[in-house]
Amino acid sequence: MNTVVKTRCGEVRGSVADGVNTFKGIPYAAPPFGANRLRPPQPVAPWSGVREALAFGPKPPYPPIPPQIQEQELLPPETADPGEDCLNLNIWSPELGSVRRPVMVWIPGGMFEYHGTGASPWYDGSRFARDGIVCVTINYRIGADGFLYLGEGNANFGLLDQIAALEWVRDNIAAFGGDPGNVTIFGESAGALSIGTLLSMPRAEGLFRRAIVQSGSAHHAMSAATAKRVTESLAEKLGVEATRETIAAVPLDRMLEAQAALRADLVTYPDPERWGIEVVTSMLPWQPVVDGKIIPARPIDRVVAGAGGGVDLIVGTNVDETRLFLVPGGAIDQVTAEALAAAVMAYGLPVESTLAAYRAAYPNASAGDLLSAVQTDWYWRIPAIRLADAHAKSASATYMYELAWRSPQFNGLLGACHAIDIAFVFDTLGKATEPLWGTDPPQQLADTMHAAWVAFATNGDCGWPKYDLSRRATMRFDTESEVVDDPRSAERALWEGVR
Repeated sequence: MNTVVKTRCGEVRGSVADGVNTFKGIPYAAPPFGANRLRPPQPVAPWSGVREALAFGPKPPYPPIPPQIQEQELLPPETADPGEDCLNLNIWSPELGSVRRPVMVWIPGGMFEYHGTGASPWYDGSRFARDGIVCVTINYRIGADGFLYLGEGNANFGLLDQIAALEWVRDNIAAFGGDPGNVTIFGESAGALSIGTLLSMPRAEGLFRRAIVQSGSAHHAMSAATAKRVTESLAEKLGVEATRETIAAVPLDRMLEAQAALRADLVTYPDPERWGIEVVTSMLPWQPVVDGKIIPARPIDRVVAGAGGGVDLIVGTNVDETRLFLVPGGAIDQVTAEALAAAVMAYGLPVESTLAAYRAAYPNASAGDLLSAVQTDWYWRIPAIRLADAHAKSASATYMYELAWRSPQFNGLLGACHAIDIAFVFDTLGKATEPLWGTDPPQQLADTMHAAWVAFATNGDCGWPKYDLSRRATMRFDTESEVVDDPRSAERALWEGVR
Protein backbone atom coordinates (compact mmCIF):
# COMPACT_ATOMS: atom_id res chain seq x y z
CA MET A 1 0.00 0.00 0.00
CA ASN A 2 1.24 3.51 -0.84
CA THR A 3 0.48 6.96 0.52
CA VAL A 4 1.12 10.53 -0.68
CA VAL A 5 2.25 13.55 1.36
CA LYS A 6 2.60 17.13 0.16
CA THR A 7 5.89 18.90 1.03
CA ARG A 8 6.73 22.53 0.29
CA CYS A 9 8.44 21.47 -2.94
CA GLY A 10 5.90 18.93 -4.14
CA GLU A 11 4.16 15.67 -3.40
CA VAL A 12 6.00 12.44 -2.49
CA ARG A 13 4.74 8.88 -2.58
CA GLY A 14 5.80 6.52 0.19
CA SER A 15 4.87 3.05 1.32
CA VAL A 16 2.76 1.76 4.21
CA ALA A 17 3.48 -1.56 5.91
CA ASP A 18 2.80 -2.89 9.41
CA GLY A 19 1.48 0.46 10.54
CA VAL A 20 4.58 2.42 9.46
CA ASN A 21 4.62 5.07 6.73
CA THR A 22 8.02 5.07 5.02
CA PHE A 23 9.42 7.68 2.63
CA LYS A 24 12.90 7.30 1.18
CA GLY A 25 15.23 9.52 -0.81
CA ILE A 26 13.40 12.83 -0.39
CA PRO A 27 15.73 15.65 -1.48
CA TYR A 28 16.28 18.39 1.09
CA ALA A 29 18.75 20.36 -1.07
CA ALA A 30 19.77 20.53 -4.71
CA PRO A 31 22.49 18.17 -6.04
CA PRO A 32 25.81 19.56 -4.70
CA PHE A 33 27.77 19.08 -7.93
CA GLY A 34 28.17 21.01 -11.14
CA ALA A 35 27.64 24.71 -10.43
CA ASN A 36 26.80 23.85 -6.80
CA ARG A 37 30.02 21.99 -6.06
CA LEU A 38 32.03 23.23 -3.06
CA ARG A 39 29.27 25.68 -2.20
CA PRO A 40 26.71 25.79 0.61
CA PRO A 41 23.61 23.66 -0.01
CA GLN A 42 21.15 25.21 -2.45
CA PRO A 43 17.33 24.96 -2.37
CA VAL A 44 15.53 22.09 -4.09
CA ALA A 45 13.70 23.03 -7.26
CA PRO A 46 9.96 22.37 -6.85
CA TRP A 47 8.52 19.52 -8.92
CA SER A 48 5.13 18.86 -10.43
CA GLY A 49 3.27 15.60 -10.07
CA VAL A 50 4.09 13.01 -7.43
CA ARG A 51 7.73 12.14 -6.76
CA GLU A 52 8.42 8.49 -5.90
CA ALA A 53 9.91 8.05 -2.41
CA LEU A 54 9.89 4.26 -2.34
CA ALA A 55 13.64 3.60 -2.60
CA PHE A 56 16.70 5.10 -0.97
CA GLY A 57 18.27 7.97 -2.86
CA PRO A 58 21.94 8.17 -3.87
CA LYS A 59 24.57 8.25 -1.13
CA PRO A 60 27.53 10.66 -1.15
CA PRO A 61 30.55 9.39 -3.10
CA TYR A 62 33.68 8.46 -1.12
CA PRO A 63 37.00 6.61 -1.57
CA PRO A 64 37.46 2.91 -0.76
CA ILE A 65 37.26 2.12 2.96
CA PRO A 66 40.49 0.73 4.50
CA PRO A 67 40.44 -3.04 3.92
CA GLN A 68 41.03 -4.13 7.53
CA ILE A 69 37.62 -2.69 8.39
CA GLN A 70 35.75 -3.22 5.12
CA GLU A 71 36.70 -6.89 4.70
CA GLN A 72 35.27 -7.80 8.09
CA GLU A 73 31.91 -6.15 7.31
CA LEU A 74 32.10 -4.21 10.57
CA LEU A 75 30.67 -0.96 9.23
CA PRO A 76 27.01 -0.26 8.48
CA PRO A 77 25.97 -1.96 5.25
CA GLU A 78 24.60 0.52 2.74
CA THR A 79 21.52 0.09 0.57
CA ALA A 80 22.17 2.91 -1.88
CA ASP A 81 24.55 3.66 -4.74
CA PRO A 82 26.71 6.79 -4.89
CA GLY A 83 25.41 9.67 -6.95
CA GLU A 84 25.31 13.43 -7.36
CA ASP A 85 21.78 13.87 -6.00
CA CYS A 86 22.96 12.72 -2.58
CA LEU A 87 21.42 15.35 -0.29
CA ASN A 88 18.32 13.39 0.62
CA LEU A 89 16.64 11.99 3.70
CA ASN A 90 14.36 9.16 4.79
CA ILE A 91 11.32 9.18 7.09
CA TRP A 92 9.51 6.53 9.12
CA SER A 93 6.27 7.78 10.67
CA PRO A 94 3.56 6.06 12.73
CA GLU A 95 0.82 8.43 11.58
CA LEU A 96 0.53 11.18 9.00
CA GLY A 97 -1.19 14.52 9.41
CA SER A 98 -1.44 16.90 12.35
CA VAL A 99 -0.75 14.49 15.23
CA ARG A 100 2.55 16.20 16.32
CA ARG A 101 4.70 13.22 17.27
CA PRO A 102 8.26 13.65 18.64
CA VAL A 103 10.89 13.71 15.88
CA MET A 104 14.33 12.07 15.94
CA VAL A 105 16.89 12.95 13.24
CA TRP A 106 19.83 10.56 12.81
CA ILE A 107 23.19 11.92 11.63
CA PRO A 108 25.41 8.99 10.54
CA GLY A 109 29.15 8.71 11.05
CA GLY A 110 32.09 7.67 8.90
CA MET A 111 35.12 9.74 9.97
CA PHE A 112 33.83 12.68 7.87
CA GLU A 113 35.33 10.77 4.92
CA TYR A 114 33.27 7.60 4.42
CA HIS A 115 29.62 6.52 4.69
CA GLY A 116 27.67 9.72 5.42
CA THR A 117 24.37 8.07 4.49
CA GLY A 118 21.16 7.26 6.32
CA ALA A 119 20.48 4.32 4.02
CA SER A 120 21.43 1.23 6.04
CA PRO A 121 19.48 -1.63 7.64
CA TRP A 122 21.22 -0.70 10.91
CA TYR A 123 19.32 2.61 10.79
CA ASP A 124 15.87 1.28 9.92
CA GLY A 125 13.50 3.65 11.75
CA SER A 126 10.54 1.28 11.86
CA ARG A 127 10.88 0.43 15.54
CA PHE A 128 11.06 4.11 16.47
CA ALA A 129 7.91 4.72 14.41
CA ARG A 130 6.07 1.85 16.09
CA ASP A 131 6.95 3.47 19.42
CA GLY A 132 5.42 6.81 18.43
CA ILE A 133 8.47 8.60 17.00
CA VAL A 134 8.83 10.17 13.55
CA CYS A 135 12.34 8.99 12.66
CA VAL A 136 14.45 10.73 10.01
CA THR A 137 17.86 9.64 8.69
CA ILE A 138 19.92 11.98 6.52
CA ASN A 139 22.82 12.06 4.07
CA TYR A 140 25.44 14.81 3.97
CA ARG A 141 28.61 15.58 2.02
CA ILE A 142 31.83 14.04 3.30
CA GLY A 143 35.52 14.14 2.40
CA ALA A 144 36.79 17.06 0.34
CA ASP A 145 33.36 17.87 -1.09
CA GLY A 146 32.03 18.23 2.45
CA PHE A 147 34.93 19.66 4.44
CA LEU A 148 37.51 21.25 2.15
CA TYR A 149 38.58 24.66 3.46
CA LEU A 150 38.58 27.41 0.84
CA GLY A 151 38.80 30.54 2.96
CA GLU A 152 36.64 32.33 5.49
CA GLY A 153 32.99 31.44 5.16
CA ASN A 154 33.85 28.89 2.47
CA ALA A 155 34.03 25.69 4.50
CA ASN A 156 32.06 23.16 6.51
CA PHE A 157 29.69 22.30 3.67
CA GLY A 158 28.86 18.95 5.27
CA LEU A 159 27.69 20.68 8.44
CA LEU A 160 25.70 23.18 6.41
CA ASP A 161 24.05 20.19 4.72
CA GLN A 162 23.02 18.90 8.14
CA ILE A 163 21.57 22.31 9.00
CA ALA A 164 19.70 22.36 5.67
CA ALA A 165 18.23 18.94 6.50
CA LEU A 166 17.13 20.22 9.91
CA GLU A 167 15.57 23.27 8.27
CA TRP A 168 13.70 20.95 5.91
CA VAL A 169 12.45 19.01 8.93
CA ARG A 170 11.32 22.24 10.59
CA ASP A 171 9.41 23.28 7.46
CA ASN A 172 7.95 19.93 6.37
CA ILE A 173 7.84 17.34 9.13
CA ALA A 174 4.36 18.35 10.36
CA ALA A 175 2.90 16.89 7.17
CA PHE A 176 4.44 13.54 8.17
CA GLY A 177 2.92 13.65 11.65
CA GLY A 178 5.95 15.17 13.38
CA ASP A 179 6.25 18.07 15.81
CA PRO A 180 8.81 20.62 14.49
CA GLY A 181 9.07 22.03 18.00
CA ASN A 182 10.14 18.69 19.51
CA VAL A 183 13.13 17.55 17.47
CA THR A 184 15.95 15.40 18.88
CA ILE A 185 19.14 14.98 16.87
CA PHE A 186 21.19 11.87 17.52
CA GLY A 187 24.28 10.43 15.90
CA GLU A 188 27.33 8.24 16.36
CA SER A 189 31.05 8.75 15.70
CA ALA A 190 31.45 11.57 13.13
CA GLY A 191 27.69 12.04 13.40
CA ALA A 192 28.11 12.61 17.15
CA LEU A 193 31.08 14.90 16.54
CA SER A 194 28.82 16.81 14.17
CA ILE A 195 26.22 17.16 16.91
CA GLY A 196 28.83 18.43 19.36
CA THR A 197 29.67 21.06 16.75
CA LEU A 198 26.03 21.87 15.93
CA LEU A 199 25.46 22.61 19.62
CA SER A 200 28.00 25.41 19.28
CA MET A 201 26.90 26.85 15.93
CA PRO A 202 24.76 30.01 15.83
CA ARG A 203 23.20 28.89 12.53
CA ALA A 204 21.88 25.69 14.13
CA GLU A 205 20.25 27.41 17.10
CA GLY A 206 16.55 26.67 17.45
CA LEU A 207 16.53 23.74 15.03
CA PHE A 208 16.49 21.04 17.72
CA ARG A 209 15.33 20.74 21.31
CA ARG A 210 17.38 17.76 22.41
CA ALA A 211 20.56 15.98 21.34
CA ILE A 212 22.18 12.59 21.87
CA VAL A 213 25.93 12.31 21.32
CA GLN A 214 26.96 8.64 20.89
CA SER A 215 30.73 8.17 20.90
CA GLY A 216 31.46 11.80 20.18
CA SER A 217 32.16 15.18 21.75
CA ALA A 218 32.72 18.82 20.85
CA HIS A 219 36.51 18.61 20.62
CA HIS A 220 37.24 17.62 17.04
CA ALA A 221 37.56 20.74 14.94
CA MET A 222 40.70 22.08 13.35
CA SER A 223 42.05 25.57 12.87
CA ALA A 224 41.86 27.36 9.56
CA ALA A 225 45.66 27.20 9.36
CA THR A 226 45.64 23.41 9.64
CA ALA A 227 42.75 23.08 7.20
CA LYS A 228 44.67 25.20 4.70
CA ARG A 229 47.53 22.67 4.83
CA VAL A 230 45.13 19.85 3.97
CA THR A 231 43.69 21.88 1.10
CA GLU A 232 47.16 22.58 -0.28
CA SER A 233 48.11 18.91 0.00
CA LEU A 234 44.98 17.86 -1.91
CA ALA A 235 45.59 20.50 -4.58
CA GLU A 236 49.15 19.26 -4.99
CA LYS A 237 47.94 15.72 -5.55
CA LEU A 238 45.39 16.97 -8.06
CA GLY A 239 47.98 19.14 -9.81
CA VAL A 240 45.82 22.25 -9.60
CA GLU A 241 45.79 25.54 -7.70
CA ALA A 242 44.17 25.53 -4.28
CA THR A 243 41.09 27.53 -5.32
CA ARG A 244 37.40 26.66 -5.38
CA GLU A 245 37.15 27.08 -9.15
CA THR A 246 40.05 24.78 -10.01
CA ILE A 247 39.26 22.06 -7.47
CA ALA A 248 35.53 22.10 -8.24
CA ALA A 249 36.36 21.42 -11.90
CA VAL A 250 38.22 18.19 -11.03
CA PRO A 251 36.28 15.04 -12.09
CA LEU A 252 34.82 13.12 -9.15
CA ASP A 253 36.79 9.91 -9.74
CA ARG A 254 40.05 11.85 -9.77
CA MET A 255 39.04 13.67 -6.58
CA LEU A 256 38.38 10.37 -4.80
CA GLU A 257 41.72 8.96 -5.95
CA ALA A 258 43.48 12.03 -4.58
CA GLN A 259 41.65 11.72 -1.26
CA ALA A 260 42.74 8.09 -0.95
CA ALA A 261 46.33 9.07 -1.75
CA LEU A 262 46.19 11.87 0.81
CA ARG A 263 45.02 9.49 3.55
CA ALA A 264 47.75 7.01 2.61
CA ASP A 265 50.33 9.77 2.99
CA LEU A 266 48.91 10.77 6.36
CA VAL A 267 49.01 7.19 7.67
CA THR A 268 52.56 6.66 6.37
CA TYR A 269 53.98 10.06 7.36
CA PRO A 270 51.96 11.49 10.26
CA ASP A 271 54.17 14.55 10.65
CA PRO A 272 52.60 17.40 12.70
CA GLU A 273 54.80 19.92 10.92
CA ARG A 274 53.26 18.91 7.61
CA TRP A 275 49.66 18.23 8.53
CA GLY A 276 49.04 20.15 11.74
CA ILE A 277 48.61 18.68 15.19
CA GLU A 278 44.80 18.39 14.97
CA VAL A 279 45.01 16.13 11.93
CA VAL A 280 47.83 13.93 13.22
CA THR A 281 46.31 13.35 16.65
CA SER A 282 42.87 12.52 15.23
CA MET A 283 43.90 11.02 11.86
CA LEU A 284 40.98 12.95 10.38
CA PRO A 285 42.10 15.06 7.42
CA TRP A 286 38.47 16.10 6.90
CA GLN A 287 36.66 17.56 9.88
CA PRO A 288 34.89 20.74 10.99
CA VAL A 289 36.99 23.88 10.56
CA VAL A 290 37.03 26.83 12.95
CA ASP A 291 36.75 29.42 10.19
CA GLY A 292 35.61 32.30 12.39
CA LYS A 293 32.25 32.58 10.66
CA ILE A 294 30.31 29.34 10.29
CA ILE A 295 32.13 27.93 13.32
CA PRO A 296 33.16 31.01 15.30
CA ALA A 297 35.40 29.23 17.82
CA ARG A 298 36.38 25.75 18.97
CA PRO A 299 33.07 23.98 19.66
CA ILE A 300 33.91 22.83 23.20
CA ASP A 301 34.96 26.37 24.09
CA ARG A 302 31.64 27.67 22.81
CA VAL A 303 29.75 25.09 24.91
CA VAL A 304 31.79 26.03 27.98
CA ALA A 305 30.75 29.64 27.34
CA GLY A 306 27.07 28.62 27.25
CA ALA A 307 26.29 27.64 23.66
CA GLY A 308 23.74 24.83 23.45
CA GLY A 309 22.55 25.63 26.95
CA GLY A 310 18.91 25.49 25.90
CA VAL A 311 19.20 21.91 24.60
CA ASP A 312 18.71 18.76 26.71
CA LEU A 313 21.65 16.41 26.17
CA ILE A 314 22.68 12.76 26.48
CA VAL A 315 26.39 12.01 26.07
CA GLY A 316 27.96 8.57 26.14
CA THR A 317 30.64 6.19 24.91
CA ASN A 318 31.39 2.49 24.67
CA VAL A 319 33.97 1.13 27.10
CA ASP A 320 36.24 -0.42 24.42
CA GLU A 321 35.83 2.03 21.52
CA THR A 322 39.32 1.66 20.03
CA ARG A 323 39.15 -2.13 19.71
CA LEU A 324 37.17 -1.81 16.48
CA PHE A 325 40.33 -0.38 14.91
CA LEU A 326 42.94 -2.54 16.64
CA VAL A 327 41.44 -6.03 16.75
CA PRO A 328 40.18 -6.96 13.24
CA GLY A 329 43.55 -6.54 11.49
CA GLY A 330 45.56 -7.93 14.39
CA ALA A 331 47.26 -4.63 15.25
CA ILE A 332 46.47 -5.08 18.94
CA ASP A 333 48.90 -8.01 19.07
CA GLN A 334 51.72 -5.98 17.50
CA VAL A 335 51.82 -3.22 20.10
CA THR A 336 55.12 -3.12 21.99
CA ALA A 337 55.83 -1.69 25.42
CA GLU A 338 57.87 1.03 23.73
CA ALA A 339 54.99 1.98 21.41
CA LEU A 340 52.61 2.09 24.36
CA ALA A 341 54.92 4.39 26.32
CA ALA A 342 55.40 6.62 23.29
CA ALA A 343 51.64 6.98 22.86
CA VAL A 344 51.13 7.90 26.51
CA MET A 345 53.89 10.50 26.25
CA ALA A 346 52.41 11.90 23.02
CA TYR A 347 49.10 12.40 24.82
CA GLY A 348 50.84 14.57 27.41
CA LEU A 349 50.69 12.13 30.32
CA PRO A 350 53.52 10.97 32.62
CA VAL A 351 54.34 7.47 31.44
CA GLU A 352 55.15 5.61 34.66
CA SER A 353 52.24 6.77 36.81
CA THR A 354 49.77 6.58 33.94
CA LEU A 355 50.62 3.00 33.04
CA ALA A 356 50.57 2.02 36.70
CA ALA A 357 47.01 3.33 37.00
CA TYR A 358 45.84 1.57 33.85
CA ARG A 359 47.53 -1.69 34.83
CA ALA A 360 45.74 -1.54 38.17
CA ALA A 361 42.43 -1.07 36.35
CA TYR A 362 43.17 -3.79 33.77
CA PRO A 363 45.14 -6.62 35.47
CA ASN A 364 47.00 -8.98 33.11
CA ALA A 365 46.39 -6.65 30.15
CA SER A 366 48.80 -6.79 27.24
CA ALA A 367 50.48 -3.70 25.82
CA GLY A 368 47.83 -3.69 23.09
CA ASP A 369 45.02 -3.92 25.63
CA LEU A 370 46.46 -0.99 27.56
CA LEU A 371 46.90 1.07 24.40
CA SER A 372 43.27 0.43 23.54
CA ALA A 373 42.17 1.60 26.99
CA VAL A 374 44.34 4.73 26.87
CA GLN A 375 43.25 5.63 23.34
CA THR A 376 39.58 5.03 24.17
CA ASP A 377 39.87 7.48 27.03
CA TRP A 378 41.91 10.03 25.08
CA TYR A 379 39.82 10.06 21.92
CA TRP A 380 36.32 9.28 23.16
CA ARG A 381 35.60 9.05 26.88
CA ILE A 382 37.47 12.08 28.25
CA PRO A 383 36.21 14.49 25.55
CA ALA A 384 32.67 13.16 26.12
CA ILE A 385 33.01 13.77 29.85
CA ARG A 386 34.29 17.28 29.18
CA LEU A 387 31.24 17.97 27.00
CA ALA A 388 28.94 16.69 29.76
CA ASP A 389 30.85 18.73 32.36
CA ALA A 390 30.45 21.91 30.30
CA HIS A 391 26.78 21.35 29.51
CA ALA A 392 25.89 20.36 33.08
CA LYS A 393 26.43 23.98 34.09
CA SER A 394 23.46 25.02 31.93
CA ALA A 395 19.81 25.08 32.97
CA SER A 396 18.98 22.16 30.65
CA ALA A 397 19.23 18.47 31.47
CA THR A 398 22.47 16.54 30.98
CA TYR A 399 22.69 12.74 31.09
CA MET A 400 25.71 10.43 30.77
CA TYR A 401 25.92 6.76 29.80
CA GLU A 402 28.42 4.08 28.87
CA LEU A 403 27.81 0.84 27.01
CA ALA A 404 29.62 -2.11 28.56
CA TRP A 405 28.21 -5.14 26.68
CA ARG A 406 31.07 -6.95 24.94
CA SER A 407 30.66 -8.52 21.53
CA PRO A 408 31.56 -12.22 21.26
CA GLN A 409 33.14 -11.64 17.84
CA PHE A 410 36.87 -12.24 17.30
CA ASN A 411 36.83 -14.60 20.29
CA GLY A 412 35.49 -11.83 22.47
CA LEU A 413 38.36 -9.47 21.71
CA LEU A 414 36.20 -6.76 20.10
CA GLY A 415 34.68 -5.92 23.47
CA ALA A 416 32.26 -3.00 23.72
CA CYS A 417 33.83 -1.48 20.63
CA HIS A 418 33.04 1.56 18.52
CA ALA A 419 29.63 1.36 16.76
CA ILE A 420 28.34 -1.46 19.01
CA ASP A 421 25.64 0.90 20.32
CA ILE A 422 23.86 1.49 17.01
CA ALA A 423 21.74 -1.64 16.61
CA PHE A 424 20.75 -1.52 20.29
CA VAL A 425 19.55 2.06 19.92
CA PHE A 426 17.61 1.40 16.70
CA ASP A 427 16.53 -2.07 17.89
CA THR A 428 17.65 -3.55 14.57
CA LEU A 429 19.47 -6.68 15.76
CA GLY A 430 19.32 -9.37 13.10
CA LYS A 431 21.09 -10.83 10.09
CA ALA A 432 22.60 -7.52 8.95
CA THR A 433 24.22 -6.93 12.35
CA GLU A 434 25.80 -10.38 12.89
CA PRO A 435 29.39 -9.46 11.85
CA LEU A 436 29.68 -7.03 14.75
CA TRP A 437 27.11 -8.26 17.29
CA GLY A 438 27.23 -12.04 16.70
CA THR A 439 24.29 -14.39 16.27
CA ASP A 440 22.74 -14.05 19.73
CA PRO A 441 23.04 -10.51 21.08
CA PRO A 442 20.86 -9.58 24.06
CA GLN A 443 17.48 -8.32 22.88
CA GLN A 444 16.72 -7.06 26.38
CA LEU A 445 19.60 -4.59 26.07
CA ALA A 446 18.16 -3.30 22.80
CA ASP A 447 14.78 -2.96 24.51
CA THR A 448 16.35 -0.96 27.35
CA MET A 449 18.48 1.42 25.28
CA HIS A 450 15.83 1.97 22.63
CA ALA A 451 13.18 2.73 25.26
CA ALA A 452 15.48 5.26 26.94
CA TRP A 453 16.07 7.07 23.63
CA VAL A 454 12.32 7.12 22.93
CA ALA A 455 11.54 8.51 26.40
CA PHE A 456 14.20 11.21 26.09
CA ALA A 457 12.94 12.32 22.69
CA THR A 458 9.38 12.35 23.98
CA ASN A 459 9.74 14.27 27.24
CA GLY A 460 13.43 14.85 27.98
CA ASP A 461 13.67 12.22 30.74
CA CYS A 462 15.63 9.09 29.85
CA GLY A 463 15.03 7.36 33.18
CA TRP A 464 18.22 7.77 35.19
CA PRO A 465 19.62 10.61 37.36
CA LYS A 466 20.88 13.77 35.68
CA TYR A 467 24.64 14.24 35.41
CA ASP A 468 26.43 16.78 37.60
CA LEU A 469 30.03 17.32 38.61
CA SER A 470 29.55 16.17 42.20
CA ARG A 471 28.11 12.72 41.51
CA ARG A 472 28.79 12.12 37.80
CA ALA A 473 25.89 9.63 37.61
CA THR A 474 26.35 7.39 34.56
CA MET A 475 23.99 4.73 33.25
CA ARG A 476 26.02 1.61 32.45
CA PHE A 477 24.15 -0.35 29.81
CA ASP A 478 24.68 -4.12 29.80
CA THR A 479 22.53 -7.23 30.04
CA GLU A 480 21.86 -5.93 33.56
CA SER A 481 21.97 -2.13 33.39
CA GLU A 482 22.70 0.05 36.42
CA VAL A 483 23.64 3.58 37.41
CA VAL A 484 27.25 4.01 38.56
CA ASP A 485 28.85 7.15 39.92
CA ASP A 486 32.04 8.46 38.31
CA PRO A 487 33.10 5.20 36.61
CA ARG A 488 36.87 4.62 36.36
CA SER A 489 37.52 7.79 38.30
CA ALA A 490 41.23 7.08 38.79
CA GLU A 491 41.86 7.02 35.04
CA ARG A 492 39.64 10.06 34.52
CA ALA A 493 41.67 12.03 37.06
CA LEU A 494 44.88 11.35 35.11
CA TRP A 495 43.60 13.49 32.26
CA GLU A 496 42.79 16.59 34.32
CA GLY A 497 44.55 19.52 32.73
CA VAL A 498 45.43 17.60 29.55
CA ARG A 499 44.07 18.92 26.25
